Amino acid sequence: MIAAATGTDVPAALTLQSLPLFPLSAVLFPDGLLSLRVFEVRYLDMITKCRKAGAPFGVVSLTQGNEVRQPGVQEAFAQVGTLATIDDFEQPQPGLMLVRAVGAQRFRIRSSDQLKHGLWVADVESLQADMAVTVPEDLRPASEALQRLIQSLQLKPGNPGPMPLQPPWKLDDCGWVANRWCELLPLPVALKQRLMELDNPLVRLELVSDVLTRTGIMN
Repeated sequence: MIAAATGTDVPAALTLQSLPLFPLSAVLFPDGLLSLRVFEVRYLDMITKCRKAGAPFGVVSLTQGNEVRQPGVQEAFAQVGTLATIDDFEQPQPGLMLVRAVGAQRFRIRSSDQLKHGLWVADVESLQADMAVTVPEDLRPASEALQRLIQSLQLKPGNPGPMPLQPPWKLDDCGWVANRWCELLPLPVALKQRLMELDNPLVRLELVSDVLTRTGIMN
């Protein structure tokens, strides 16, 4: 059972018991969107129960193993992840679910266990949400470049771009701008994980801005 209030407004001191985990070769950031094609029995059952209870599940990035369970291959994952709440759901055929989830609060795993049918569950404690830090003048180009990208995506409603973005656009907030760029940039999963774990949103945006400068996205 999930011993927690559900929804995206999660108290900072919240702890969750037996939170179901979805290890992925990706990193979910707070306020980010995640599209999933669910077909493994362990996750079909998990999504069904989460939808019924209105409860979140946890997304963690794999450090070993594969998204699809394979005999003899042990899964291992990062100890910091992000709560995900189900925002949209379709079941086009038996044994297949199309899920869109929204990233909520980050958490740290205190202990984890793998059940007989392969699902991982964990006792976790929530991490404090990013402080609201206004984008400083020297990092405004990162925010302005993101704004231009959003505007270009809005002109193409049938083509949402390489990664989904959702309003409200918090273009003056360091954490929000940094997180969206982390999703959009083709960075290694391990680097995205380290950036997500950073407690200081200003430092996260500074590091992302360095990448934007090196790649020529930001002058």
